[in-house]
Amino acid sequence: MPLARRLAIAAALLAIPFAADAPAQTKYPVSPVTLVTHSSPGGGSDVFLRELIKHLTPIMGTTFAVDNVRGGSGAAAMAKVAKAPPNGGMFYATTPTYIQTSLLSKPEIGYDGLDPLVVVFLDPEVIYTRTQSPFRTLADAVAHARNNPGRGKWGAANPASLERIALEQLKKKAGVQAAVVSHEGGGDLMINVLNGTLDFGIGEIQELRAQLEAGKVRLLGVVSEKRLPDFPDVPTAREQGLDVVVTKFRGLAGPKGMPDELAAQWEQAVRAALATEAYRAEYTKESLIPAVMGRAEARAFTTKFAGEVAQTLRELGVIK
Repeated sequence: MPLARRLAIAAALLAIPFAADAPAQTKYPVSPVTLVTHSSPGGGSDVFLRELIKHLTPIMGTTFAVDNVRGGSGAAAMAKVAKAPPNGGMFYATTPTYIQTSLLSKPEIGYDGLDPLVVVFLDPEVIYTRTQSPFRTLADAVAHARNNPGRGKWGAANPASLERIALEQLKKKAGVQAAVVSHEGGGDLMINVLNGTLDFGIGEIQELRAQLEAGKVRLLGVVSEKRLPDFPDVPTAREQGLDVVVTKFRGLAGPKGMPDELAAQWEQAVRAALATEAYRAEYTKESLIPAVMGRAEARAFTTKFAGEVAQTLRELGVIK
């Protein structure tokens, strides 16, 4: 299904009143369940998992733990999950990073060593800076880099992240020289934006929310097709003359060989969680777009996405 149509359907679903409470379901047969992420505490995937399990716990009737496994831009986390028993007790928080890491560094176990379980959200990306920064828009920051070759410093998450690739695309299309500095996660990146080491960073609303509410960061642009409803005054990169659009997803993947009935239970539970008023209030505040895909659709989506990323990397001259 084309992304534009998926977004339209998601928007229509958001307008439908949801039930206050999720329906009762069969208790999940495994406890505890470990959800692994390459993200540092406070980073996008870490926040995603911790919020998700708050709403899954009463539905699935099990306990959850988040395990932050750092190293290799996700390679260590992927390997840990891929080697776990396929009994439904361990999953990896998927984002485009696990595909990029696989294509760029060719780790022992790549994205295709895991089995997509469910896609939960599409997650718009924004570019932000500290409030004391002289930049009011993304165009301002790019103009500074153009007028000061080699002095611009832009921040992204780990080296194989979608955000890093987006900034490399931005450099190429804008014809500027700027250093793109990688970090292990969004929390580390935020520190260097706030202390002025970086001109700006790129990330998701959910990992910026606390700093936005505290008035410590300013949004410069949205790297998606349209402006965000919660921030209607922030223009897209395209509106600022910079043709860069990022599609980011959030989901889960597990070891290969997990029974279909467990995968079906996960899809049902995720849909039920998204339908609760409590979770809906949280994810709409974070500008997340529900885009639930069960195992079969998530597999097809991941394969297609990986092909598109590989093409982008070839165009950038990163891989052959």
